[in-house]
Amino acid sequence: MNQPFTHLDSAGHARMVDVTEKQPTVRSATASGFVRCSARVIAALRDGTTPKGDVLAVARIAGIQAAKRTAELLPLAHVIGVHGAQVDLEIVDDGVQIEATVRTADRTGVEMEAFTAVSVAALALVDMVKGLDKSITIENIALLRKTGGKSGDWVRTP
Repeated sequence: MNQPFTHLDSAGHARMVDVTEKQPTVRSATASGFVRCSARVIAALRDGTTPKGDVLAVARIAGIQAAKRTAELLPLAHVIGVHGAQVDLEIVDDGVQIEATVRTADRTGVEMEAFTAVSVAALALVDMVKGLDKSITIENIALLRKTGGKSGDWVRTP
């Protein structure tokens, strides 16, 4: 059975799905990503000797700000109230693990906001340390879990 494409009209043109009639519900989404760094960058992050200052603080704020601006970046994303956004960064031996959780009480989910938070936090981190190492990579951005909405709860299985 073929499902109609929700973001295309009858003529095949892109459209934003109308969620006007949906009732707001509590929803959350958590995404993660990884920024692979050299030993030199990890040492500078741990010692607090990066030339541009507090890298993790800047990346955290960038991720939170990005979650709130997702609809400006993605043409068919809905403008929703981001009622909570948390971005955590952990320095590990080969890079920085990023996890973002976004919450709302709205008509549509916050998966894209969580993805955007992780992505922009990773980009901010790279921007802050690129002078130390040009070989940094952003890897494995993925949705870990979501709650609420018509499709219910979902958790990534290993």
